[in-house]
Amino acid sequence: MPPPVLVTGGAGFIGSALVDRLLAEGRHVDVVDNFSTGSLANLATARSTAAAGALKIHQLDVRAEEMDELLARREPSIVYHLAVLAPGQGIVQAAESVAGTVNLLEAARRNGVAKVVVALPAVSLYGDVPPRELPVKEGRTFETTALDSVLARAVCDLLAVYRSEHQLEYSALALTNVYGPRQRETGGVIASFRASAQRGDAVDLHGDGRQTRDFLFIDDAVDALVRAGPKGGGLLINIGTGTQTSIRDLAERLGVETKLSIKPAGPARFAVSSVRARIHLQWESWTTLEDGLSQL
Repeated sequence: MPPPVLVTGGAGFIGSALVDRLLAEGRHVDVVDNFSTGSLANLATARSTAAAGALKIHQLDVRAEEMDELLARREPSIVYHLAVLAPGQGIVQAAESVAGTVNLLEAARRNGVAKVVVALPAVSLYGDVPPRELPVKEGRTFETTALDSVLARAVCDLLAVYRSEHQLEYSALALTNVYGPRQRETGGVIASFRASAQRGDAVDLHGDGRQTRDFLFIDDAVDALVRAGPKGGGLLINIGTGTQTSIRDLAERLGVETKLSIKPAGPARFAVSSVRARIHLQWESWTTLEDGLSQL
């Protein structure tokens, strides 16, 4: 039997979908989650279909000292770290999640974990990119000074240090706006708009609604994470569709009424190039926005 894999944030939106996929492929999975935003309900399918002993759930924060003991006892070959810079976190929570990443990397180093795969929000990492440079590539120089961008870059730097000094392999996946079933209302714009449409509420369009984002369906994101397990060592890899969709157009597709808001809108336009993912992971997105929305 192959060694287990461990998923931090495994009871969350992306994490639980990854757990389902790993179990379907016959892997044994340890889920670590403090259940601050994750839910056992997200793991209902996994708990009902997993073979005996294939799924273990640990209510634990990645910042806890017990992470070292857990990795020593379970000996995972790969750690998928999804409990960092989650959508909707305040800046203090985001900084604490980076501290948790350090604790996890230390535990992984001490206990001989072969590889860590980390998911990062691409918008936070790159910030406001000039339209002429879109879809943005991984080699672009980071220029933004926003706090969430600084924290995302800090995670990338930490991974590089642990690889060079401690031979801890990693892949960092910069995910665009992931959406799909199980996403909580505050977890993304599509989930928020969909909930408003169901209630018949009008939604606030931050800015003028013309800002664009790169929307990635959950199954495509999970496929990239799984492929990064044995591939893409030492790389930052963009995971997205490369297609820009305006927030105003998204609202029309979901049939929600809109009203303008004075709240800041974030980057004016955004999408990523996934050429590196095609080369190193043999991955590309296959779900169109229309097909993905139809599955909600």
